[in-house]
Amino acid sequence: MTSDIPVVLVTGASRGLGRGIAEHAAKIGCSVVINYVGNRRAARETERLCGRAKVFGRQRFVSLQADIGSAKERLKLLRQTLKEFGRLDALVNNAGIGPRVRRDITLMTEESFTDVMQVNLQGAFFLTQSVANYWLAKKPEPVLSGGFKIVFISSISAENVSLNRGEYCISKAGLSMVSKLWALRLAEHGIQVFEVRPGIMATDMTGPAKEKYDEQISGGLVPIARWGTAEDVGRSVASILAGHLPFSTGEVIHIDGGLHMARL
Repeated sequence: MTSDIPVVLVTGASRGLGRGIAEHAAKIGCSVVINYVGNRRAARETERLCGRAKVFGRQRFVSLQADIGSAKERLKLLRQTLKEFGRLDALVNNAGIGPRVRRDITLMTEESFTDVMQVNLQGAFFLTQSVANYWLAKKPEPVLSGGFKIVFISSISAENVSLNRGEYCISKAGLSMVSKLWALRLAEHGIQVFEVRPGIMATDMTGPAKEKYDEQISGGLVPIARWGTAEDVGRSVASILAGHLPFSTGEVIHIDGGLHMARL
């Protein structure tokens, strides 16, 4: 069943940045597919928070389990989304993992490298490919202002080096190029593509390094001297979805408090 309510698929949306993105998509009137890999309870909490934030009674929030690193499960996710809603208007590639064990690059294993790439880079690229091919083949009528949207959530690690998690840095640098490739390929079809690049964010992933980052932020590493939040990222993605950047594509939007700026 289709409707005029736009549908946004957010990968890795059960918690962290993905939850913030899902909530803010709800706040601008979107229905949301909350993708999760294993934590059903957390995904249901995201559903609840989206329901509290919604602005239209017809908005719906559905949790769908899929491992973005699996080709079979990516295809299942898209099929289930279309079965549930009859449409898809935006894809936010947020799902990402770090290495299970942080090691210097002299000790990085091929297994760890492959695990991170399958989710962060390969998964995002090929899920985008499936969604883009669906839009190009079926030519559905968009309901989001400015047409269909694709957003890649990368990281300051696309440029900043962390020697104890090189897999993650490489995956995010690759994702930055993926965003540009799809932006150029899809521009003629009126599909906008953006890279949102968070900095030091308060999430489960950064929890083990909290003391280190607290000290660095206090020492002036981040010009806007605080941690970033899921709300910061959610607001930026909502602006894209709402069509507030109509003459842009392929842009890198830094959500990092100015961390990316080179200084003397």
